[in-house]
Amino acid sequence: MAERKDNGAADTSDREIGTTRLLDAPRELVWKAWTDPTHVAQWWGPNGFTNTITEMDVRPGGIWRFIMHGPDGTNYPNRIAFIEVAPPERLVYVHGDDEEHDQFHVTVTFEKEGSKTKLTMRSLFKTKAHRDYVVEKHGAAEGMQQTLSRLTEYLSTMSGEELLIAREFDAPRAAVWKAWTDAAALAEWLGPKNFTIRVVKLELKPGRIFHYSMRAPDGRDMWGRFEYREIVPPERLVVVYAFADAKSDIAPNPWLPEWPRETLNVLTLTEKDGKTQLTLRGKPLNATEAQLKAFAGLRGSMQQGFKGTFDQLADYLAKS
Repeated sequence: MAERKDNGAADTSDREIGTTRLLDAPRELVWKAWTDPTHVAQWWGPNGFTNTITEMDVRPGGIWRFIMHGPDGTNYPNRIAFIEVAPPERLVYVHGDDEEHDQFHVTVTFEKEGSKTKLTMRSLFKTKAHRDYVVEKHGAAEGMQQTLSRLTEYLSTMSGEELLIAREFDAPRAAVWKAWTDAAALAEWLGPKNFTIRVVKLELKPGRIFHYSMRAPDGRDMWGRFEYREIVPPERLVVVYAFADAKSDIAPNPWLPEWPRETLNVLTLTEKDGKTQLTLRGKPLNATEAQLKAFAGLRGSMQQGFKGTFDQLADYLAKS
């Protein structure tokens, strides 16, 4: 007989995986990130996974079908049936696939705490053995933590505090990594169209810098620098970007004095079927309210600028 809690309910803790996290975003925004397929596809799943959503009907009795693509190229079909949908407070659903619909039950609650959201997620399995199997064999508990960490990162893009750019390149990851870390390669594609790049210094070590100049078509020179924070070949590159002067010292943006002096940029690369998925996240460091407002206001322009730069990267990779 199952052990019972003091209130008379059966104790299911040995069949559960659960976590609680305080998210720095309003509850309505967190709810939207969970229930809009445009958003949920960007963060759902453990690190390195991507999603293809074929159906998402968020109402009691509605079905959510999607395929999770693993970092090794394996596809994992998923089927979720919603039982309870109470915006923006609570979601209850059954998670499985097309062969076994009812693998485990999930309850997600969204509690308002000022301008933040306390999110609690619990997955209940049929038996302790089933719960132990997915934890030990598939890393389900760690996968839940990674998924919510990705949600935390993505929420900052929804609130305007972070820039998110994703692009697939028809080239292996090693080639894309080299294009980002080799001085001669960077000079071929980095920067706006019709600008000429001259590399002054590139020391690919944490704490060292990449210092370069950009010559505009009208002959003006501008300077930039990356300070390397984290280097994990060929998967992850973390840099602090800033405008600079000829001596590599940080300088203000020549066009926008209110622009953040430094931005943290995280580049991740994953490979599937010989192609590379690039994700770039950028956010201001130690910025004032005015600087954050300027950054958020120009996210659309930055998206367009990076599109042109990444078009040049695609051309460079095709010729390499």
